[in-house]
Amino acid sequence: MVINCVTLWSTVYLDAILDRLRGDGFPVLDADVARLSPYMYAHINVHGHYTFTAPDLRGGRRPLRDADATAEG
Repeated sequence: MVINCVTLWSTVYLDAILDRLRGDGFPVLDADVARLSPYMYAHINVHGHYTFTAPDLRGGRRPLRDADATAEG
């Protein structure tokens, strides 16, 4: 159940990222999108312990990260 929820949530954000890239004029090829997977990220752990802190999402989803920002920022 947890994996399904995390996968769905990741898929929603992948879709938002693709929409932003297309809106910003980046070429997003269908062949590349077909190879995307929400399972390729470190936050999905199929064998470990999960701890969740619910974010304040009263305004909807959290904003996407700035691609130009550093990993620390």
